[in-house]
Amino acid sequence: MYSRPLVPSSFRVPDRVDGRSFHLRMLSVHDVVKDYAAVMESEARLVHFLDPHEDWPRGLTIQENLIDLGWHQREFTLRHSFAYTVMNDDESRCIGCCYIYPSDRPGYDAMAYYWAREAEFCNGFDSVLGDTFRHLVGIFPFDRIAFPGRDIPWSSW
Repeated sequence: MYSRPLVPSSFRVPDRVDGRSFHLRMLSVHDVVKDYAAVMESEARLVHFLDPHEDWPRGLTIQENLIDLGWHQREFTLRHSFAYTVMNDDESRCIGCCYIYPSDRPGYDAMAYYWAREAEFCNGFDSVLGDTFRHLVGIFPFDRIAFPGRDIPWSSW
């Protein structure tokens, strides 16, 4: 867990952002089954995607995913980091996730990551999600935010 709030208490953290036929909202333990299905469908592409030195989600169990989601939910309520699930309009399917974490690099307030489920990624949804998520991140009171692995190559990060 991170040790301090990422945003001031006066900042109203967006709890939902609507896109075209999808929305972002706080990721919670209640999403474990749908989130796990999305992660496992996308496992091959997600390995090293969020961190080139980690094999997540290789070998992830649903129990470990539940623990991860509990951690994300608690971090969100403490305002220490923010994990958003990406759901289709009727909430029947998780189609990705977005994360905002404190930066561990000088010059950046936060780091942001997002991924689309494999089927949606193959249909070009990744760029639609990226545009929506970047708009959301722009609402946060950050001077500089990094998108490692996207705007900044891992070799430079």
